[in-house]
Amino acid sequence: MHATLPLLIDTVFPPIRRRKLTTLQANLGYKCNQSCLHCHVNAGPKRKEVMHKETINHILEILGHTSATTLDLTGGAPELNPQFRYLVSNAKQLGAHIIDRCNLTILSEPGQEGLSEFLAQHQVEVVASMPCYLKENVNAQRGDGVFHRSIDGLQQLNTLGYGIEGSGLTLNLVYNPQGPSLPPLQSILEQDYKKHLQDNYGIQFNQLLTITNMPIQRFGSTLVSRGEFEDYMQLLKSSHDEGNIDAVMCRDLISIDWQGYVYDCDFNQMLALPMHMNSKPRTPIIVSLPS
Repeated sequence: MHATLPLLIDTVFPPIRRRKLTTLQANLGYKCNQSCLHCHVNAGPKRKEVMHKETINHILEILGHTSATTLDLTGGAPELNPQFRYLVSNAKQLGAHIIDRCNLTILSEPGQEGLSEFLAQHQVEVVASMPCYLKENVNAQRGDGVFHRSIDGLQQLNTLGYGIEGSGLTLNLVYNPQGPSLPPLQSILEQDYKKHLQDNYGIQFNQLLTITNMPIQRFGSTLVSRGEFEDYMQLLKSSHDEGNIDAVMCRDLISIDWQGYVYDCDFNQMLALPMHMNSKPRTPIIVSLPS
């Protein structure tokens, strides 16, 4: 796999300043039941990294000792961590708002029976990856059968009240481009998603979030192999909008990897750029956290 960090170091973007900490984002492991080309985590079924219960208990401990009120769970597929439900249950008792970054097909994975009901019971916000509303595009990016399993997952969540106005159960979808391009205007694409999914499958959801693929790990390596890396970086630079900086989520969160090390954001975690890298090799979660 091609390393993209040396190429990114020479790239100049406007600096981003941190705000008050509101969110702990925990990567519970890199194992996933899918292997997507765009995945900046390089997750997949063969990955073995998993956050252990000791580290999970540290996360629960610091939820009560920082200004963070949201616990954002990601992976891989975070639900594949054997301690996922333990973490959610205990974080909920602490009053945390919990987000599960779900790939939808995990809801029908063997061994995950009752997962959707568990999420609803604990009022977990589901942020579900759905890279397109068309079968051909989803399967091309994520594999045969993924589209129908995703539709089944969304219908299952709707049945429990997710995405239904007034239910209190939030279901947001996430779109990402299939290649080295920018996403369409979010508000317009959301209208297309809602109409197509409602008209064809009776599916409702709250909001569509569009993301731009990061040129790191599997996706970045593919760009390098195809000779498209520099063109993609130029596209990102030329499309920069100063007004978007205020909405960058990494400004008020920290990212914790499966071993308990702390990073400014999930992308820096994947680039092995921990917080305080100029003063300490790596900063474990049990040592220090921004308040």
